[in-house]
Amino acid sequence: MRILSTFFTCCGFIIGVHANVAGQDKSQDGAPANERLDRQISELMANRVSATKIASDELAVARLDEFNGLMAAENLMFPADELYNSNWDTVHVNPFLNARIDFPDSYSINCASFTMPIDNETVKVNSKYGPRRRRMHRGIDLDLQVGDTVRAAFDGKVRIKSFERRGYGYYLVLRHPNGLETVYGHLSKFLARENQIVRAGEAIALGGSTGRSSGAHLHFETRFLGKDIDPAEIIDFENKTPYKDDYVFHNIKINGRKSNIYSTSADALAVHRVRQGETLSHIARRYGTSVAELCRLNGITQTSKLSIGQAIQFRARQVTVEASRDAIQNTQPAKQESVQKPQTPAAKATPSTDKKIEVPIQTPPEGDEETVYHTIKSGDTLYLLSRRYGVSIEKICELNGITRNTIMKIGQKIRCS
Repeated sequence: MRILSTFFTCCGFIIGVHANVAGQDKSQDGAPANERLDRQISELMANRVSATKIASDELAVARLDEFNGLMAAENLMFPADELYNSNWDTVHVNPFLNARIDFPDSYSINCASFTMPIDNETVKVNSKYGPRRRRMHRGIDLDLQVGDTVRAAFDGKVRIKSFERRGYGYYLVLRHPNGLETVYGHLSKFLARENQIVRAGEAIALGGSTGRSSGAHLHFETRFLGKDIDPAEIIDFENKTPYKDDYVFHNIKINGRKSNIYSTSADALAVHRVRQGETLSHIARRYGTSVAELCRLNGITQTSKLSIGQAIQFRARQVTVEASRDAIQNTQPAKQESVQKPQTPAAKATPSTDKKIEVPIQTPPEGDEETVYHTIKSGDTLYLLSRRYGVSIEKICELNGITRNTIMKIGQKIRCS
C-alpha cells in the first residue's frame, strides 16, 4: 500500500514539472515557441535588409557624387562642346569667322562663379565697348599696372595663347563650360599654357601694354559663339559681380529677322558697317531710329561724311509688332478699317480743334475725309507724318498697331486718320 502511494506521488510530481515546462515555453503574450522563433527570424531578416538598404543608399550617393565629379571634369576638358560643335580653333579669336552658324534664339549662361580678372580694390574702366575712332572696340579696358596679376573670370580651358603685334599683343582666349569665351589682351607674361584647365580666380597672366596699346591696361572681352558681347551687359564692374547668377541672352530681331546680336536688355547696342551709297538717313530708317540719335551715339554730326566700312553704333530695339509691307499691302483698306475701328463713339471722333497741337495742321487729301492712308516714301518718318496730317505719333501708332520703333518700308501704307 505504501508502495502504491509512493508511486502515485512520483507520477503527480512528474506531471507537475511537465506542466510547468510547457507553461514556460509560452511567451508573455501567449504565443507558442515556434511562432516566437518565426518572429525572431523575421526581425533578424528585417534588420539585415535595413542595413543592406542603408549601405545601398550610401553607395548610390557616393556613385552620384562620383558621376557629378566626372561630368564636371568632362565639362572642363571639353567646355561647351555641344554648343561649339567640337570646334577647337587655336588660331582665330572668332572660331566661326568664315562659317555660317545657326544662333539659338536664347541661351542661359551661369555666371555665379565669376571672379574679377584683376585684383584692384577700385575698378577703373579706361574705355568702354563700342565704336572708337572708326573701328570697333569689342571689349572694355580695365586699368592696371604692368606686372599686375590677371585671373580667369570663370572655370575653363585655354584655347589660344598667342601674340598679335598690331592688336591684342600677348593675349589668351579661354572657353568656359557656361558657353562664354573670355579674351585677355595686352599681357606682359603668360602664366597658363595652351589647353590648360584653369579655375575661376586662378592666375593666368601678368598685365602689360603690348600690342596696340597706349598704356598699361587689360583688354577684356566676352564672346558667345564668336560674337562679341558688351561685358558690361553681364558684369557690374563697379561692384565686381554679375548682375544675375543665370544670365539669359536673347537674339535681337531687326525687322523680324535674326541679327546675331545678343543682349540681355531690350535696347542692345549694335553696330552697322557703312556700305557704298548709304547715308545717316538710310541707316536710321533701316533700324527704326533717328539721325539725331545716331549722331549722339557716334559723336558725329548730320553733315559728317561717312566712309565705306565705318562702324555706326545704334540701339537694336526688339520690334514687338512688325508692320511688313507685304502684310499691309495684302490687306484691303476696308479690312484694315474694320480691324482698327474704335470701340466707342468718342474714339471715332477726329482730334478736337480745341486740343493744342504744336505742329501746323494741314488739310488732309481729298477723296476720303474719314480715313486717310499714306504710302511711305524715302525719307518719311512718323514725325513727318504727324506734321503732315496733324495727328500725334501716338495716334498713328494706335491706328496701325505699331510702335515708335517699328521700321517702315518704302511702299508701306500707313493709316493717318
